[in-house]
Amino acid sequence: MNYAPVLSAAALLAASFAAVGAQAQSFQPEAKGTFMVNVRASDVFSDADNPITTDAGVDTGLHVHVGNSVMPTLGFTYFVTSHIAVEAILGTTQHSIYAVSPTGASTEVASTWVLPPVIDVQYHPFPTSRLSPYVGIGVNLMFYYAGSNYNGFNVSLGDNVGFALDAGADVAISGPWSLNIDAKKIFTSTSANINDGILHSDVELDPWVLSLGFGRKF
Repeated sequence: MNYAPVLSAAALLAASFAAVGAQAQSFQPEAKGTFMVNVRASDVFSDADNPITTDAGVDTGLHVHVGNSVMPTLGFTYFVTSHIAVEAILGTTQHSIYAVSPTGASTEVASTWVLPPVIDVQYHPFPTSRLSPYVGIGVNLMFYYAGSNYNGFNVSLGDNVGFALDAGADVAISGPWSLNIDAKKIFTSTSANINDGILHSDVELDPWVLSLGFGRKF
C-alpha cells in the first residue's frame, strides 16, 4: 500500500486541529437527538495473502493479493443519548484481485465492485468538547457485484457477514460543522472459486477503512 495519501491526510488534520484550537467561535456540541452527516474520502485496503489451492486442496504455490481503493463515502450518525450514537456508512469501492507467484510476480485475475455497509454503535466520552473522540463496534455486510475477469480466469466471490471495530474523532469547527477522522477494522472473509471451482481460495480480507472528511449536525 502507498501510505503517502494517509500521511498527507494526517498532516492536514493536524494543521486543522491547530487552526480549530485557535478559533473562539461557538460550535454545536453532540447531544441526544443530534443527527450528523459525514462526507469522507476513504482508503479501503486489505493485507490478504491466502493460498490458492486446487479443488482437491493441493497448494498451487499461488497467493491472493487484493488492491486498495480510495473512494468517497457517507456516514450517517444518530445520537441516542449524548454519549451513545449509531452510525451507518455507505459507499462502494472497486478492487483488483491478483494471483501472486512464489517469485513475487503478480497477474490480475479479476476486479470487482464491493458494497460494504457497516452499522456500528459508538461511545462518545466527551460529547460537549470541541475535540470529541469515539470508539465503536458493529456489523458489516460484504456484497460483490459487477465483476470482470482477466487473463483466462473466471473468479466468483461469495458475499459474507463480518464485524467491525471503529475509532475516530469529530473536531468542531463552527456552528454545526466539524472535521472527522475515522478508522475502521473490518473482520470478514470471502470464498473465491476460480474457473468453476478448479482452483479455490478462502480469502481473509480483514480490510482497514481509513477516512477523512467533513460533517454537519442537524
